[in-house]
Amino acid sequence: MQTKAELISRLLNPGIIAVVRAQRASQALPIAEALIAGGVIAVEITLTTPDAINAIREVSAKVGDRGLIGVGTVLDAGTCRAALAAGAQFVVSPICRPEIAKLANAAQKPVMLGAYTPTEAQLAYESGSDFIKIFPADGLGPKYIKALRAPLPHLKIVPTGGVDLATIGEFFKAGCAAVGAGSSLISQQVLAHDDWATLTQTAAAFVQAANAAR
Repeated sequence: MQTKAELISRLLNPGIIAVVRAQRASQALPIAEALIAGGVIAVEITLTTPDAINAIREVSAKVGDRGLIGVGTVLDAGTCRAALAAGAQFVVSPICRPEIAKLANAAQKPVMLGAYTPTEAQLAYESGSDFIKIFPADGLGPKYIKALRAPLPHLKIVPTGGVDLATIGEFFKAGCAAVGAGSSLISQQVLAHDDWATLTQTAAAFVQAANAAR
């Protein structure tokens, strides 16, 4: 079993967390396989995916040795427990809910609570969140991240929303620890056509852009 420090290290390299909102639970495994093939190893299966807990269980069992399979859109403690029991290797929430961080820390899994303002971001940190998910980041941008980190340099920021091939470099240059990428990485067209070859190509492009910026 990997230690929490090892999991965090892998989340930071290459520092891209794929936000998976699959249309069907059966898509979760091929999505994970395609992402890992392209170099994006952190796969956040959101609870908006149909039968998400069972999808996490299957994907974690089959590719958990090659990738990091996490759970996203966690809103309460009960769901967090279920996802961890299913094999989730990291936990992500779009909101600042301290009990989620407590459960993840007890399980020795990295956790990322959501925030939008400096006060929320600091509260998430004080609640035990390893990373701070700035969400939605599309209306804020890299300049906001840079300004936020000036008085709060201890925060490990992970923006989600607005991260694409055109902006990923600027987010890293602004001091982000990692980034979350959803539809810009896993497009609706890819999902509609089960086009996993294109997904692998897009994942590789994201990795290249991240490495170039860092």
